[in-house]
Amino acid sequence: MKKREVQASVKDERLVKKRRDQMIKGAVTLFKQKGFHRTTTREIARASGFSIGTLYEYIRTKEDVLYLVCDSIYDEVRDRLQENLDTNQGTLESLKVGIANYFKVMDDLQDEVLVMYQEVKSLTKDALPYVLKKEIEMVGMFEDVIQRCVENGELDLDEKHVKIIAHDIFVQGQMWGFRRWALQKMYTLEEYTELQTELLFKGIKGSEMKLGTGGTK
Repeated sequence: MKKREVQASVKDERLVKKRRDQMIKGAVTLFKQKGFHRTTTREIARASGFSIGTLYEYIRTKEDVLYLVCDSIYDEVRDRLQENLDTNQGTLESLKVGIANYFKVMDDLQDEVLVMYQEVKSLTKDALPYVLKKEIEMVGMFEDVIQRCVENGELDLDEKHVKIIAHDIFVQGQMWGFRRWALQKMYTLEEYTELQTELLFKGIKGSEMKLGTGGTK
């Protein structure tokens, strides 16, 4: 799906990126405090360190800012996931390491991810499918790792199980931020990761046993 273009009056691409990075940082703080709809473009400009007139040289609408925020957050999560997720090994150990690294990314970016999911519903109709597709692509990275485990004989799962497990991992990482008001009072990130991975692997073994005793593969 083609990336949505956000028009700017300024032609210097490096300056556009610099100003938009400032804008994204300021907007995340405001959206977290007030929400997208209660935040004004003037407040975004002030938090970004420039005037409202300068702001409109780099975007056209407040919805453009929200799109840039969501797009930037997804890009950062994807890039860090690609750095730390080995899709080639196809071992349970590489899957375990990949889960731990993903949960660490979710911990580092929990404010940004929380803002994104709270406000994604406010994206324009042309922006929403593009942003959501990026998440499906990231879930697909875990599908690839799990599928390689299947191909290497480390797991015995059908396609439906591979897909649902990948989605489970992705949601468990997000839950660390979404439910932090409760979870982070009870567990460290390391404890949470260990418990979730243990439960996940037990669930996988249970699925394998079910498939091996009359389940459909």
